[in-house]
Amino acid sequence: MEPRVYLDFNASTPIAPGVAEAMRPFLSDAYGNPSSPHWAGAPARAAVERARGQVAGLLGCSPEEVLFTSGGTESNNHALKGAFLANRDRGDHVVTSAVEHPAVREPLRFLERLGARVTVVPVDRQGRVDPEAVRRAIGPRTVLVSVMHANNEVGTVQPIAAIARFTREAGVLLHTDAAQSVGKIPARVDGLGVDLLSVAGHKLHAPKGVGALYVRAGTRLEPLVHGAGHERGRRAGTENVLLDVGLGEACWIAGDQVGMASVRLLRDRFEAALTTLLGDRLTVNGGEAERLPNTASVNFVGRSGAELLAALPGVAASTGSACHAGSVELSPVLAAMGVPEREGMGAVRFSLGRTTTWSELERVLDLVASAVRGG
Repeated sequence: MEPRVYLDFNASTPIAPGVAEAMRPFLSDAYGNPSSPHWAGAPARAAVERARGQVAGLLGCSPEEVLFTSGGTESNNHALKGAFLANRDRGDHVVTSAVEHPAVREPLRFLERLGARVTVVPVDRQGRVDPEAVRRAIGPRTVLVSVMHANNEVGTVQPIAAIARFTREAGVLLHTDAAQSVGKIPARVDGLGVDLLSVAGHKLHAPKGVGALYVRAGTRLEPLVHGAGHERGRRAGTENVLLDVGLGEACWIAGDQVGMASVRLLRDRFEAALTTLLGDRLTVNGGEAERLPNTASVNFVGRSGAELLAALPGVAASTGSACHAGSVELSPVLAAMGVPEREGMGAVRFSLGRTTTWSELERVLDLVASAVRGG
């Protein structure tokens, strides 16, 4: 079997050992319902609230402003649908960017069926949103702006704090999908100036199937799931104690990892080595912008990214474009950035993690060199 190298940390991360250890007791103990007032429910309630405090600590908010969800997709759906439905008396207009994840794009398409008007703000060649473009898009009927904190595909970090200045002036809610940024770069809500922020557990070494939504105190938000009064009446359903504990512990551990300085050095060294190897046959997406420290989205110019990855046995990474019957369809993100087809057809995203080593990256470089020589 070929040695395996995992470079798809933006897709999902392994559960951290400390997270698994924190979760283990809740597979057998603390089995009571967190809403039950008796001796069996109390430990479960205490564990959920401790986890809520850990998430709040990473985001720099009050625990009462943290809502547990099933993941980033639910958090985005709740933020977008909840804000729109709760504020229909104020307007029907939403502003977003051209590089959002489908977990934002698709809920907005659904809201259009309910009468929402959606303005999509473009990005530049580096994948950046111009805050002034957002300001110009805001109108008297705007109720919400949603711009992701960092892009999952190319890693570009958006100027959320600058956008927040305009939304505050206009009295408009600001949501950011921070699934890729929380735990990697600072994502404290007061520094960003947001009213709503989405977290995805499996992007920061927590289990899949758990996430969180930050809801600034006083924000009007319709529940996404109706039923009993769980999560302070915002999300019905018995709390998932096991997964909530996992997310809380992952956030606590991530507090010492924010910035990922060592990972950034590896990423930069890897990109430099690829450039030395390929010269002008390689371009970097978003290379002139502030990016996530772990993300290297590169274009193997004139080649198919999927075919190149197939020639790298044992390497887990992602392509940025799809090839159908000989034609190339750029990803919506690369298309919005204006990446030429000849470049974008060869897009590959290598996303590093805390456990990535230089020896692993050297193996990938050797495989790329062999693939390039072979065709």
